[in-house]
Amino acid sequence: MIQLSEVTSAVGQLDEEKLLQLLNDFVASNPTEGDAQAVVNACQQGMAIVGEQFESGEYFVGDLIFAGELLSQSIESLKPIIGSASASKVGKIVLGTVEGDLHDIGKNIFRSMAEAAGFEVFDLGIDQKPSTFVEKVEEVKPDVIGMSGVLTLALEAMKKTVEELKNAGLRDNVKIIIGGNPVTAEACKQIGADAFTTNAAEGVKICQEWLK
Repeated sequence: MIQLSEVTSAVGQLDEEKLLQLLNDFVASNPTEGDAQAVVNACQQGMAIVGEQFESGEYFVGDLIFAGELLSQSIESLKPIIGSASASKVGKIVLGTVEGDLHDIGKNIFRSMAEAAGFEVFDLGIDQKPSTFVEKVEEVKPDVIGMSGVLTLALEAMKKTVEELKNAGLRDNVKIIIGGNPVTAEACKQIGADAFTTNAAEGVKICQEWLK
């Protein structure tokens, strides 16, 4: 059985070779969906280590980007297991990093995991104006809107986006989840979102619960 602590440390140390070896052996062992989710969580804990190393000045922006790519690659390799239970699409999510924020690692992890869980995800990208969210929601009529941001100013942009959705008469037809470092229960309430998370796996679970 795969050692989850080894997965976490391989991600934390940006050891691509070791991580891919661990994942290849794991996939070959015919694991369950639950086992795969545990490995994804271990990868995310590794990302938390990368974040700490970045904050302490040990790692730089390039390392962060590499870690994000490593994580996307890992989730991609686990998709056949995580996604095996859901061949048909379970729902639609419009996703984006809000205006003024250029971070996309958390958003990309959430997108990969949501797609693996059977959601159709429309990813708007980074630094997206409220009007862009409104247009996309009008176009694809999603079940869920996901807004991401790492900077504190993202909270104000999220609030504006919810207000514009209300003005367009779209707010009541969708669930809204917000994610990123600065989000809290208090912020969620002020923004007018339905849920918040700082963990991509938990965020996907919340979306699944909504659509049951």
